[in-house]
Amino acid sequence: MNKSNITSYEEAVAYINDTPKFTTKNSMEDTKAFLHKLGDPDKNMKIIHVAGTNGKGSVCAYLRSMLEHTGARVAVFTSPHLVDIRERFVVDGEKISKEEFLLAFCQVMDALDCGSFRGEEACENLLGALPSRTYHPTYFEFLFFIGMLYFAKKQPDYCILETGLGGRLDATNAVGKKELAIITHMGLDHVQYLGDTLEKIAGEKAGIIQPRTPLVFWDTCPETTQVFEKKAKECQCQFLRICKNQIKVLEIHHKSIDFSLDTRYYKNVKLSISSPALYQMENVALAIGALECLGLPQSLPVETLQKAVKSCTWAGRMEEVLPEVFVDGAHNEDGIRAFLETVAQDPYEGKRTLLFGVVQDKAYESMLHALLDSGLFSTVGLVNLQSSRGVLWEKQKPPFLSSFAGETYFFEGVPQGFERLVLGKSKEERVYIVGSLYLVGEIKELLGNA
Repeated sequence: MNKSNITSYEEAVAYINDTPKFTTKNSMEDTKAFLHKLGDPDKNMKIIHVAGTNGKGSVCAYLRSMLEHTGARVAVFTSPHLVDIRERFVVDGEKISKEEFLLAFCQVMDALDCGSFRGEEACENLLGALPSRTYHPTYFEFLFFIGMLYFAKKQPDYCILETGLGGRLDATNAVGKKELAIITHMGLDHVQYLGDTLEKIAGEKAGIIQPRTPLVFWDTCPETTQVFEKKAKECQCQFLRICKNQIKVLEIHHKSIDFSLDTRYYKNVKLSISSPALYQMENVALAIGALECLGLPQSLPVETLQKAVKSCTWAGRMEEVLPEVFVDGAHNEDGIRAFLETVAQDPYEGKRTLLFGVVQDKAYESMLHALLDSGLFSTVGLVNLQSSRGVLWEKQKPPFLSSFAGETYFFEGVPQGFERLVLGKSKEERVYIVGSLYLVGEIKELLGNA
C-alpha cells in the first residue's frame, strides 16, 4: 500500500498489519531516537511499566480499576488485542476512536517522511552514532508510538504500559522516567528470544528497572527473586516482593473467589474477585502492592478497594462468554499450570470439555500432555487456528493422544469446534476454550457476529 494514499482508519490498520513484511527489529537506540523525534510524548507522563511472563494484562486491569477509584484518570497500553486493534489503547475506560487512531498514525507517518528519518538525525547528542539505514517502526513500535501520541494528547494522571516481549529491548522501554516498575509471575516462554532458563528470562524482564524507581515483583522462585533484588540494589531502587503467603483463600464459589490479603498497609483485608481463576489473586496482590508503592492507599479506603477489585474483569482470562463456557488465554506452559490449578479447585461437578488451540512456537506437546494427564476433561477437541503460526493437528498429532481415555475430536477451524463442542453441549456440561489468544479472539469474533 502506498502510504501517501492513506486517508482512512481501515487503510492505516492495513498498512500497520503489513509492516512485518518489510521491516526488521530495530535497536533500542533507534526506537528512543524516533520517540524523541515525535516530541518526547512521554516526558510529562507518570508511567507505570509492567513486564512478566503471565498476568501482565490482568495486573494492568486491576491497577487501572484501583487508580480510577481514587479519582485518577488512567491511560493503558496493552497487547495483544483480541478482535479490534483499538483495544490496545484505553483512556478513562474507553478505547481510542478510529478518528484519533488515524490522526496519531498520520503523525507517525509525517515524522517518517520528514527527511527520511534516520536515528542520528533525531537524537545525535543524546544517543551518539546510530545506524545510517532509514528507520521504519516495526508493527509493535508503530502501535507504541500511536499510543504515546494519543495518551500525551489526553493528559491522564497515570499511564500504564504493558511490555510486548521481554523488557530490556522492548519498545515500551524507550520511555524516559518511570514512576514504578512491576514484574509479574515468571515462566519459560519465548525462550528463543529471552533465554532458556528462568534466570536468563528474569534478566531480560529486569531491564525495565530504572535507577531510583520503585519496583514491585512477584516472588516466583528464589532464582528469579535473586535477579530482581540484585538489579534493584544496583539501581538503588526500593523494591517490594509480593508472595503467596500473603494470600489466604477463604471460599471458592461457582464463578468468584473470596480471599484475604496481608500487605504493609492493608492488613488481612477481605477481597472478592469476579473470576474463578486462582491466579488472579496474585495479580490483585501485585496491583495493591503497586498502589502502596505509589503512596496512594490513603486515597483508597478498604470499602472502595473492595469495589475496585470486585468490579474489575479482564477479557480472555477465565472469562465466561456463554453460560458454562469459559475462555482462557493460557498460551504457554506456565499459563496451562495456572489454568489447571483453577479447574482442579473448581467445585463444578458436571462433565468438563476442553477445546484447545495453540501456535507452533510454544511447547504445545508439553501443554497438551499436561491437559490430558490432569484427568479433568472427558472430551478434548483440538482446533486449527486461522493464524499461519497455528498448529495443524492433523499433521502434528502427538503420539500420546492415543492413550487418552476420553473422546478426542479434530476440527479444521474454530467455527467447526465451536459448533460441535459449544453450541452442541448439554446443560450439565462446562466447556473450557483454552490456548492461544488468537483462539480467544476467534471465539469472540464468532460471538460478536452471532
